[in-house]
Amino acid sequence: MLVVTRKIGESILIGDNIEVSISKIEDGSVKIAIEAPKDIRILRKEIYKQVEQENIEAAVIDLKVLKDIKK
Repeated sequence: MLVVTRKIGESILIGDNIEVSISKIEDGSVKIAIEAPKDIRILRKEIYKQVEQENIEAAVIDLKVLKDIKK
């Protein structure tokens, strides 16, 4: 993992076409701006994990339904 220190207006580059900039620091939070091609998905990790868990739970329910049908 790379850890860097940035100030407002400074940025980092990921590859040739993704730029992450610091746009605001206030009250213990940091606002970042991400510039990337439209074909790159950018997701908040907590939302990604929530959707992933919901998909797992839905799959378990589907398996239960299939097992009931098989009986």
